[in-house]
Amino acid sequence: FAPTSCEVDGFIYNGFKSSNLSLDGIANITSNGLLSLTDSKTQDQGHAFYPNQFIQELPNGNAFSFSTTFVFAIRSDYRPLDGHGLVFVIVPQRGIQKALANHYLGLFNSTNNGDKSNHVVGVEFDTIYSADFGDMNDNHVGIDINGLRSVANHTAGYFDDTGLFNNFTLVSGKAMQVWVDYDGRTKLINVTVAPLHMEKPVSPLLALKYDLSPILNQIMYVGFSSSTGSVPTHHYILGWSFKANGKAQELSQLPSLPRLGRKGTSRFVTIGLPVISLVSVVVATLVVVYYVRRKKYEEVLEDWEREYRPQRFNYKDLYTATKGFREKELLGAGGFGKVYKGVMPVTKLEIAVKKISHESRQGMKEFVSEIVSIGRIQHRNVVPLLGYCRRKGELLLVYEFMSNGSLDKYLYDQPRLTLDWNQRFRVIRGVASGLFFLHEECDHVVVHRDIKASNVLLDGELNGRLGDFGLARLYGHGTDPQSTRVVGTLGYLAPEHTRTGRATPSSDVFSFGAFYLKLPVVGGR
Repeated sequence: FAPTSCEVDGFIYNGFKSSNLSLDGIANITSNGLLSLTDSKTQDQGHAFYPNQFIQELPNGNAFSFSTTFVFAIRSDYRPLDGHGLVFVIVPQRGIQKALANHYLGLFNSTNNGDKSNHVVGVEFDTIYSADFGDMNDNHVGIDINGLRSVANHTAGYFDDTGLFNNFTLVSGKAMQVWVDYDGRTKLINVTVAPLHMEKPVSPLLALKYDLSPILNQIMYVGFSSSTGSVPTHHYILGWSFKANGKAQELSQLPSLPRLGRKGTSRFVTIGLPVISLVSVVVATLVVVYYVRRKKYEEVLEDWEREYRPQRFNYKDLYTATKGFREKELLGAGGFGKVYKGVMPVTKLEIAVKKISHESRQGMKEFVSEIVSIGRIQHRNVVPLLGYCRRKGELLLVYEFMSNGSLDKYLYDQPRLTLDWNQRFRVIRGVASGLFFLHEECDHVVVHRDIKASNVLLDGELNGRLGDFGLARLYGHGTDPQSTRVVGTLGYLAPEHTRTGRATPSSDVFSFGAFYLKLPVVGGR
């Protein structure tokens, strides 16, 4: 048996009745002359090769070129589900050894995929997205060199005469024609695809400049490879023409594809689909649970924060410590955030966690750096800032818990317990001592910027401690502070602070004076 037309360097098959193709796997010729690479009964692979070899070396040192055109169709028995695609290949030998089906398309396996010693060139028509191979989507055409990670690819379709791209679906079941041309002189590979009976588009779908001479062996074979997965799929070739060092002949009078009809219920529908659906639901549920839990405890951690790791708390630990930041653990709330009580799960250390909204990333690095620096301050009248945690749009400051709460609870709104004059004076003296330490005795000048009764905490012995450093700023001794936006509490802001935007020890002293005058120590408010 022979092709419809056969030359030493070319051939043409207008259908494959009485053909002399070399077939293996599940490939076969149908009764009406279709080359069927796969069928809907077997999950396997199929190959078909022209039996005669081609020789790359040419007389007079001319470069080897080739041209081929073929018509194919991919049909799934259970659309919109579909199986895998097919590949036109040039290989050094007809028998493809140890190849795998499914997404390897019957061409490679996990070991040799991408191996330079393969000497294989292919044009794939892929209908399954494989992230391992860098696929762009589940409906694309690609040029493959020695592996299935395409060196060039494009969504399946064609460019019309105006240059407008028209996409189509490879698994539509309709016949499509392909032209693959390689010019050995210019080293240019063109791949063009269009619906059957349409003129060959002027512009190719893929145009790749690549020298195939070191890839192809001196002796080579041309053919097709395809495979199926869990979804029954037919891969048909209706006709094929090939020409070495010339233009392939046009195809004509091709056999018809089988009519698309309704099939009886198969085991795949009765058993496979329910199992796939159940597994999909379980997997989707696990993914959602994982995503929700991950989102619940998600943090923001940038490279520059690694040096602050000893001062950084894990958000999951803080969430557990505060029992999910529930309202029962709320100690207080202000204009700059809420404060919650917590107990660390392992150390059982009592903490107070302040959540501050911080939408902008601008200046975050400097802000965290200052927070960590303040955290290193140790003084009996300063509430220890233990560390921080950062989430998207939110900063959490972790303090040592003060058992007697904030001073304002003992002064205003008819408190249940009140402080006598000696206790109040000791609190005032403690705050003054802490403030002097921040301004004069630290390595840097620390300006608190929000001194008021609610930011003064009382320890177990009712000693006054200055807390809440969420607005604090620091700068070097002997230098001028930079202008920032005015923050603080109305009634405690120094006039020069509101005019210049510069927070200084003097503006803290003004706030301390306002705090002192508002204490019911010298006659009340």
